[in-house]
Amino acid sequence: MNRFVVVGAGPAGLSVALQLARAGHPVALVEASRHFSRQFRGEALMPCGLEALAHLGLGNLHQQLPHRSLAGWSVWVEGRQLFHVAEPMGSLQPCTLVAQEALLEHLLELAQEQPRFRWLPGQAVKRLLQREGRISGVEFASGESLEADLVIGCDGRGSLLRRQAGLTLQSSGVGLELLWFKLPGPLPAELDGSFNTLLAGGQIGSACIGARGDLQLAWLLQADQDIPSAENPLWPERLAQLLPPAFAAVLRERGGELSPPQRVSVQVGMAKSWHTPGLLLLGDAAHPMSPVRAQGINMALRDGVVAGQRLSRAGSAEELDAAAAQVEQQRRPEIRRMQALQSAEARQGHLVGHNAVLRHSLAGLAPLIGPVASRIWRQRQGPLREGIPGALPQRTNSISW
Repeated sequence: MNRFVVVGAGPAGLSVALQLARAGHPVALVEASRHFSRQFRGEALMPCGLEALAHLGLGNLHQQLPHRSLAGWSVWVEGRQLFHVAEPMGSLQPCTLVAQEALLEHLLELAQEQPRFRWLPGQAVKRLLQREGRISGVEFASGESLEADLVIGCDGRGSLLRRQAGLTLQSSGVGLELLWFKLPGPLPAELDGSFNTLLAGGQIGSACIGARGDLQLAWLLQADQDIPSAENPLWPERLAQLLPPAFAAVLRERGGELSPPQRVSVQVGMAKSWHTPGLLLLGDAAHPMSPVRAQGINMALRDGVVAGQRLSRAGSAEELDAAAAQVEQQRRPEIRRMQALQSAEARQGHLVGHNAVLRHSLAGLAPLIGPVASRIWRQRQGPLREGIPGALPQRTNSISW
């Protein structure tokens, strides 16, 4: 059996660690934090993300956790609804919002049932260890070290392991700067449960009721825009001017409960190579994703499914390295396709959001233009929702666990 060290307990790290531990391999899952609570975590499981959970034997898991089925997708321009598309948009399942913290905790509980699984929270990796030209483990900030036949780097978009291994990140497109806010529930039952894209006054934002019933708001900063003070008392009114009337009324009434903005910096790209002898990168460590259409969590889970299947069958070090190369070869086409579609969505949003003439024309002609815009938008959503056919291994009934 091979020894695996997985660095980073996000969706990619936990899904691959769970599979390897179930296959009987010794697995150490290392996480710098001692808990999963974090203010900003993606919640939207597309049908392709739900498919990944089904490959883990967890097809109904999301129903056991705090969750909410998304009602649909709406685009608002200058306070008028341009179009609304209801879920499930022809899919077998709707896009489902799941509290990611609860999802990760449940995956960890399942992994801890395996006798050869070790959970190492609160351990910050300082550097990669090497022996004879091969990554051979990790050293912690405490000075302790952990050896492995393969290190799996799932340590996020700013991946230390990626940098230390010299696996260059090739950026694509312009990075995004977001301000993210939360208004705690409960919220009025009559509020629309859709994901709302908001274009008004030269600003771009979004609004959605989260899996736990809170209102999640995002404000896209322009490239030359100063970051306002985190304590700016004008934020509730500034956001309300973007929102549909019902949401704006709630925010104006309860603005004092709005969280201070959290800045989220997003650089999109792909590592030139995801692997080097003794190391494999997955999730945002290999390919930082845009937040557009919530692809980060879905692609990370799908990475983990493919990696778990490929790596669990490898024997020697040479076979592990060959399996790591196969993981990248299998996953790269879907990631490239998703990033291209995300980029197209973002370009369209910028075109409308920052062009006053176009915005007001769309708002004024919404009843006529809306159906056409809706059809064009829907045509681009299929792969973003379903993934690319054949990107995951075929499911079989021969899995022993």
